[in-house]
Amino acid sequence: MTSHPIGIVACSAEGAALCYRTICAEGEAAFGPHGHPDVALHGHSLAEYVVCLEAGDWAGVAALMLSSAEKLAAAGATFLICPDNTIHQAMPWVLPRSPLPWVSIAEVVAEEAERRGYRRLGVTGTRWLVAGDVYPKALAARGLEHYRPSDAERDEIGRIIMDELVRGIVTPEALAYGQGVITRMAAAGCDAVILGCTELPLLLDDDTSPLPTLDSTRLLARAALRRACTP
Repeated sequence: MTSHPIGIVACSAEGAALCYRTICAEGEAAFGPHGHPDVALHGHSLAEYVVCLEAGDWAGVAALMLSSAEKLAAAGATFLICPDNTIHQAMPWVLPRSPLPWVSIAEVVAEEAERRGYRRLGVTGTRWLVAGDVYPKALAARGLEHYRPSDAERDEIGRIIMDELVRGIVTPEALAYGQGVITRMAAAGCDAVILGCTELPLLLDDDTSPLPTLDSTRLLARAALRRACTP
């Protein structure tokens, strides 16, 4: 099958790896045994991104993303994805200068939430993501409501992500904490929760979450597969 090569702009290793593995594993449905579209991946050190995030330097985040985008375009990619929700906040700086089009992780998740009939979505992720407007804007564009965890909850979830999950560390204590936050979201009227960090699917899924989950990592990978297969 002829396909459009995918470029992955990586930020954290675990999220990028899960996205890449999903593309390859689920690509077989369209491409046959062991088949998947061409994929190129580039990632700068996560430490470089964190310096920019801590400083609120979204132009700096964008410069890193654009550097990866240029390398992926040179490698033959025809469109780009970024399996990292937080740095999508730099897209206003990225899109006007990007050499290739992007598939937005938040728009993919919002589309799926609407398709499943959800109306009020809990948003989880890093403290930068939860405080930002990536998901509120994408959800509002489809008439959907959002709910943010408390400041204390977002700080602890952020700590779990940055100290544990990005290193591939998954603990029962972290799972129990995440389940408690989502239980409180359900009590606040949420009918589903967005796993708005690409490492959170390492910790939570539909079997362990008190609410149905929207797995941003795998949803983005599947959207990339669909686009890769579009004539």
